[in-house]
Formats: sequence, C-alpha cells, structure tokens
Amino acid sequence: MTTSSVTPSPLFKLLALLLVALNLRPVLSSLGTVLPQLGLSATAAGWLSTLPVACLGLFAPLAPLLARRLGLGWAIRLALLAVLMGALLRGLGSAPALFAGMVLAGGGIGVAGVLLPGIVKRDYPGRAGLMTGCYTMALCLGAALAAGTTVPLAHRFGSAPLALAFWALPALVALLLWRYGDQRLASSSDRPKPLWHAPLAWQVTLFMGLQSSLAYTVFAWLPSMLASRGLSPEAAGWLTSVSILVQAPAALLAPSISHLGRDQRLPVLVAMLMTLAGLMLVLLAGPQWLWPAGVVLGIGQGASFGLALALIVLRSADAQVAARLSGMAQGLGYALAALGPLAVGAWQEAFGSWTAVAPLLAAIALFATGFGLMAGRNRHIAAA
Repeated sequence: MTTSSVTPSPLFKLLALLLVALNLRPVLSSLGTVLPQLGLSATAAGWLSTLPVACLGLFAPLAPLLARRLGLGWAIRLALLAVLMGALLRGLGSAPALFAGMVLAGGGIGVAGVLLPGIVKRDYPGRAGLMTGCYTMALCLGAALAAGTTVPLAHRFGSAPLALAFWALPALVALLLWRYGDQRLASSSDRPKPLWHAPLAWQVTLFMGLQSSLAYTVFAWLPSMLASRGLSPEAAGWLTSVSILVQAPAALLAPSISHLGRDQRLPVLVAMLMTLAGLMLVLLAGPQWLWPAGVVLGIGQGASFGLALALIVLRSADAQVAARLSGMAQGLGYALAALGPLAVGAWQEAFGSWTAVAPLLAAIALFATGFGLMAGRNRHIAAA
C-alpha cells in the first residue's frame, strides 16, 4: 500500500470527499433546464439525457481497475478531470460536442461514484450511515444548484451552451484541492470474484437502478413536465431546483436514522411512497399542487437515493465487499437507470402527453419499492 507525500487532516479529507460528491450531478441536472434551448429533436434530446446515465454504468467497472493501478487519489483526480473536460466540451454548442461532453462527464462521474462508498466503508466504518448521508447531501446540493441557476446563467451569458460549460468550474476547484491519499485497492492477483451469485447483491443493484431511473427522469424531464402544466421555463427550473434541494436533508437523514430499526425496510417504503406520490401529483393533480408535489418528490427521492447508497455499505461485510457491491450496483444499476429518461421521452412523444407517462413511472416506482424492501432486510454479503 502506498500513500501520497501529503497527509491531509481528517477534516480536510472529509471536505475533499464532500467537494468531489458536489460535482457528481451538476453536469446532469443542468441539462434538462436548458434542453429546449439547444435546438434538438425530442429523440435527440432523449438520447442526450440518456447517454451520460448509461456511461455511469459503462464506466463503473473501470473504477476498481484505476484504483488498483493508480491508487484512489489519482483515480479520483482522473474522474474529476473527465467531468471538467466534458463540461467544457458542452460549451462548444454543436450537437457532436454536446454528446461527447456528456459521455466524457458521465464516465468520470461513474468512476468517482463507485469509489466513494468504498472510501466511506474503509475510513468511517463506525459512522457509515452518517457519512453516506453527508456525501449524498453534498451530491444533492450540487444537483440543486445546477438545476436552479443554469437558466439564469444562460440569460446572463446569452448562451445555453456557455451556461452548461460553467459547471467545469466547481470540478476544477475540486481537482485542485483534492489531496486524498493514494492507497491502492487489492492487486489484480488478489481480485475477488464478482457477486453475481448473491441474491442480496442483485436486490441492492435493482433497487439502485430503478430508483435512479426515476431520479434521472426527473433531472431530464421534470422542467418539461412542469412547463406543460403552465409554468415558465425559469419557474420550472426553480421548482426543479427546490425539489432537488430538499433531497439534501432527506439524503442526510434517511441513512442516519435507518440504523434505529432492525433493518431498512420501513425507511425504504416511506421514501418510495413519497416519490410515487410526488410524481403522480406533478402529472395528475391541479396546478396548485405543483410546488407541494415538488417538495414531496424531492424528499422521497433524496431519501431513497441516500438509502440505496447506504445499503451498499450496510449489506457489505467489509470494505472490499463494499467496493465490489458498489461496482455492481452502480455499474448495472446505472445501465438500467439510463433506460428511464429514454423510455419516458419516447412514451411522451408516442402519446403526445405527459399525463400518459404516469402509469409507466408508477410501475417503475412499485418495482423499485419491491426490490428495496428485499434489500432492506438485515442481511450481509460475506467476504469471499
């Protein structure tokens, strides 16, 4: 095991971890708010929203390899550099640049996202729920900030692509301040077998993937859903931002209080029912319910995402299992999640109405609830 020559203080390490988490959603949540201004067809917009989520899954298997070869510190640096370069590419404005930028940024986010749960399990074994909640809260704050400010930035810069490129700045700050140690994961000769044999690993993976498909559908399409209900683009952007912003305290509290019971089934059930209720209110209720619906949706999605990440840690016997489960849950899970925005966009285009999307979203939410309840049982995946 090697370490970097710089040994940061525990507080600095925590702040660095949170700053990385802050950069794992702005590139994604900023896109939906200005998507109508990019001049893309509905099909192209659907693919542009789907590709980066697919890349979260496709690039996730690279994370353990990079951590073994380069060390955790350099693996995170490389991931942040990909996010930075991807955000900058979007500023060129052409369709190829938009797609290339989203793919590159999605790959970086996929690598960094897989590595964080393993770091938490290793460095904070007695406070895994709290620490998972903290970095999930930072992740939600980054998403909310981008969702709420990208439209005003587009007005200020006079360009939607430049507003999208702005989100390279926080990635640059994180890259410059990252001083985490370069500990390596197990060498390739010590590489453990995948977790394909473990039903519990599949339950965690499917819960992660299905609830994430709803989250990325919200990032991509909630502003359009709200605009169809009569809100202006700025109001839709701000309501999306508020919905994502309230995810932050829910993402912090849900993993923390999940330890109070014997397992996590009740928190999972409550979180998913709130997510379902929020989506149905947005699509089916009267306009006066839009703001309450956004808040309920945000609380439910923040809690469910925090619980999904916490289950990766809580269902793992040790840090190595957590790293393997994180790779499986986020690799396969995000590949599944990528189908959400694409399916919703195609469904809406086929039926010509956002109201018609309600049954599809309800079905996804109910399947996510079922797998979440199975994953929430007090069981563990043993080291092997």
